[in-house]
Amino acid sequence: MTRTVDDLRNDIREAVGRYERIESTTFTKEALAAICDAVNYDIETNPLPPKSQMRSGILRKIDVLEEDDPDRAERPFRKADLESIAAALDAE
Repeated sequence: MTRTVDDLRNDIREAVGRYERIESTTFTKEALAAICDAVNYDIETNPLPPKSQMRSGILRKIDVLEEDDPDRAERPFRKADLESIAAALDAE
């Protein structure tokens, strides 16, 4: 059975110690910060950086992007990105 975007998000949330969400929602800044920590992307935590910067850093750390480029990560992760993140977290 194919994993939905919601399934993938919840798998990732659980892998980084966050809670599963019943409703469909993108990652909060706190969840993105937990993913950054899990993939060893260092960020300032007070205050948290913009979501686009954290998404970009996560994608760079899992080799989806060659460099940090927040402009390429303005919108929420697509399904392929979520699959790559979930695979990277499973490998850890």
